Amino acid sequence: MMRAAPSPEEVRRHNLGTLLHHIHLRGPVSRAELAEGMGLNRSTIMALTSELTAAGVVREELPRSTGRRAGRPSLVVRPESTRVYVLAFQIGVHRLVAARVGLGGVILDRREATRPRGPFDPDELVGALASFTRQLVRRADPDAVCVGAGAAFSGMVRRSDGMVRYGPNIGAVDVSLGDMLSRRLGLGLTVAIANNANLGALAEHRRGVGVGCQDLLYLHADVGVGGGIIVGGRLLDGADGYGGEVGHMVVNPSGRRCGCGSRGCLEAEVGELALLAHAGREDAVAGLGGREAVRAVVDAADRGDSAAREALHRVGDWLGLGVANLVNVFNPEMVIFGGTLRDIYLGAAAQIRSRLATGSMAAPRERVRLRTAELGDDTTLVGAAELAFAEVLRDPLEVLARLRTGAAAGRRLPDRSGSNV
Repeated sequence: MMRAAPSPEEVRRHNLGTLLHHIHLRGPVSRAELAEGMGLNRSTIMALTSELTAAGVVREELPRSTGRRAGRPSLVVRPESTRVYVLAFQIGVHRLVAARVGLGGVILDRREATRPRGPFDPDELVGALASFTRQLVRRADPDAVCVGAGAAFSGMVRRSDGMVRYGPNIGAVDVSLGDMLSRRLGLGLTVAIANNANLGALAEHRRGVGVGCQDLLYLHADVGVGGGIIVGGRLLDGADGYGGEVGHMVVNPSGRRCGCGSRGCLEAEVGELALLAHAGREDAVAGLGGREAVRAVVDAADRGDSAAREALHRVGDWLGLGVANLVNVFNPEMVIFGGTLRDIYLGAAAQIRSRLATGSMAAPRERVRLRTAELGDDTTLVGAAELAFAEVLRDPLEVLARLRTGAAAGRRLPDRSGSNV
């Protein structure tokens, strides 16, 4: 059967979402550029931007510099970054981060703390994030509204309900962390939660070094190693959200024991613990590791420390082999190294490239580019924010209706006419 043509209302909803998505990712953009990019006439663009402006989601203003061109300049549409925001959480083995991120991807405020290793206590973790959230919300503008919340977690997360199935390096097994956070925050919002590497891939694809790249691999290390895969511009996360667990691809069957119970996984050979052990940093291996410990090894190698150099060489060799396998399978345009792998790549790039050259086929590697995460330590945090913005970007009308009734986090946005909506 032929599918019925979309109704005018459905078209309008789609166009509002597409326009807001353009503004969110591109920042200030003129009406003329929006019309060209969306393939719509200027009167339609004006109607769409007027509706979003009236709701307080965007604002329109004259360009700051019009040059010498004659005629009336096209108005510039800007996201209302301080008025419309989401909460983003980064839950890593060593670190907890909470941030208020404005429409347009601007990090407005943040709180963070180190997370000591030990038994996983979900109540304690959720309590810490709730405390951060209270501080962040209190510091928001009085007329600001929270439209979503998202969390990046270092482990396997079921997409359908945010259930953390397995976080071997944190100690979490079958924890309803998304539900726990949603209830504890008390903002009337569902906290979306996903694997940190998948969200890192999304962030670098939309806002980082992978902008414009339709096929990429993002490799991330905290203590563990994970991956995010973008194919044809879309995240490849599998049937249930568990896709991208490249850290548990076996590269050395007789190698180091992995936290997942296997032996010789990529994570076991290139992760933080392997690097620190090879470098003789036993104090760090015992529980004092983290980003700074990894960077200390890389810095020591730069200064000529032979043990640190040998450690980077060994880890870089296995990492290069893993990348070669992934390049053969996925034929990406780009491989991006994030988390502590960003530091390891900078210290072992020659070894990794050499392994890639000998371990992969010529055709799939001939155009691949190796890069480090442009968003740095905030890559997965930015990804969590993008996850949180998904609802408002998909269907602004529904979110705008909640803004008008003040149902979103109990806040109201002022109407441009002067009354509250």
